[in-house]
Amino acid sequence: MAEQEVWDPFGTLRRALWIGGGQWAGKSTVARLLATRYGVTAYHYDYHDARGHNDRRIARRVAFGEPVTEPDLDAEWVRTTPEDMAAATLAGFPDRFGWALDDLRGLVSGHPIIAEGWGLRPELVSPLLDSPRRMIVMVPAPEFRRHQIRVLPRAVALGHAVSDPARAQANRLTRDELVADDAVRSAHRLGIRVLEVDGSCDADAIAEIVAEHFGPYLPKKSN
Repeated sequence: MAEQEVWDPFGTLRRALWIGGGQWAGKSTVARLLATRYGVTAYHYDYHDARGHNDRRIARRVAFGEPVTEPDLDAEWVRTTPEDMAAATLAGFPDRFGWALDDLRGLVSGHPIIAEGWGLRPELVSPLLDSPRRMIVMVPAPEFRRHQIRVLPRAVALGHAVSDPARAQANRLTRDELVADDAVRSAHRLGIRVLEVDGSCDADAIAEIVAEHFGPYLPKKSN
């Protein structure tokens, strides 16, 4: 892996284990299961990104003299294309990754910290890795994602009031596929393992697969 000078005062970043990939692949569930079984700390990127990082996004706009206004949700979700949405999402990941690293730098643990989230992109994490086994990319198989949409109400909940919810949802789903596909291509280019989740294994079995992948770095299971 390429070397890059990264401020890491407690060695937390270099020792971390990373789960990246697509939305709805079970990354958070797997990280929580491993945290419980092995006594490690799990860092949930999405939780921080939806809260503290949003304040940093606003502050960044102010610092650059950009207008700070209420978002036009129809422009963001309806009057757009999935391709433009994916491009905007990918363009925003580097700044957001920097904020995640700030969070992680403040954590100290006797064991590696497992960091999970779709913003933990292979090309961004790669300079921190001493081995590709410190990262895995999880993505849902297309048929499994369609199954989730059919049976899980929360899998189709948009969470925004827009003029055309059906179109907004279709845009979001296609965007998510494009962003996941980009993660897979990046992982393959960098020699990082990709795990496609197709629903044939339950969460416990998937967690065991990921634990085996991270095996050289995990402590013994907690009792």
